[in-house]
Parts: sequence; structure tokens; C-alpha cells
Amino acid sequence: MIPPDLLLAAYRQGIFPMAVDERGTIGWFSPDPRAIIPLDHRFHIPHGLRRTLKKQRFLVTFDRDFPAVIRACATTRSKGNWISEEIITSYCELHRLGHAHSVEVWEPTPATLHAPRPGALAGGLHGVHIGGAFFGESMFHRVTDASKVALVALVERLRRQGFTLLDTQWLTPHLAQFGTYEITRDHYRRRLRAALALHCLF
Repeated sequence: MIPPDLLLAAYRQGIFPMAVDERGTIGWFSPDPRAIIPLDHRFHIPHGLRRTLKKQRFLVTFDRDFPAVIRACATTRSKGNWISEEIITSYCELHRLGHAHSVEVWEPTPATLHAPRPGALAGGLHGVHIGGAFFGESMFHRVTDASKVALVALVERLRRQGFTLLDTQWLTPHLAQFGTYEITRDHYRRRLRAALALHCLF
């Protein structure tokens, strides 16, 4: 397991770990440029997703089943997965200590609404929280739009709680549709220092 103190110290410097080979060797990364999901008016919800949200077909929870979310992220990604067993164990420990969080998106049924698992896990995401910064790590979906619903729920919660930085590491076409943009590493570090000075509850 990567020691929690080492993980948190790395995140405070804008550095994060990934498994880089089939043996699970850990590499440390600090991309330049860095991708940021806006928490202000620049955050964009695509029209198709707005229709999905209006239907209210999903139930969203927070920190209901972090281990299930990170394992789903690990098993639904392509070959060459960066989420090794060491990564899973390390982030589950961060979650136990209150520094890592999950968003779960369920397809509920009336019989399971109040159960520990309120239906089938349709999608979700997880990440790390320090101060006013949330570091998004990975997301997955088993049902169309489920991971997007998780992202919208995350942004809404971070806004309510006063967060100022939502880091997503690299820009992808999937994230670009939400208004995600890139900044230089130096700019990112300035944004990060300001966010770390805040005291936000997830």
C-alpha cells in the first residue's frame, strides 16, 4: 500500500500515482498542461444529458460504496489499466481516513431504495479531497449516461461546499463536452495552492 501521508503530500504538489505496467509498478505524474473542470458558469451540461437528468431514472449517492466504485473503474477500463490492486488498497485507505470519496449512480427499484445497495450500480466516479480541491481520478458506466450523471452530481456538491478546483488530470473528448479546459502546470500549481488554503467539507 502507498502510505496515505505520501499520497496526500504528492497531491498537495500536484502529483499523482498510476500503475504503469502489468506488474503494477507505480509511476508518479504531473501533467503539463493540466485539465480542469470548471465549477462556475463555464460548466456545460449537454442537451441530451439534460433530458436524462429530467427523467430522474437514476438514484445518486455519495460514499455509499467506495470499494465497489473503484473496482468497477478498474475492471471497466481498457487493457493497460492504471488501477492496480495496490492503487485500490491505497485509495480505499484514503477513503477510510476521509480523504477520498465516491459518487454512485444506481438504477433503483422500490424494494431496494433503503437497502445498503439501492439497486444495480450503473456508474460512478471517485477522487481525492484536500482543502477546496477535488482531484477526480476515474469514472465508469455500465448504463448510458450514468457516469455523466455522477459528474453533474459531483459538480453540484462541490459548488455548494465552496470548492474552487476540480482537477481531472488530462483532457479527453468525453470531458471536453462539459467545458473542461487546459492550463499550464505553473498556473495549475497557483490554483492548487489557493484551493488548499480553504477548509471545505465534502
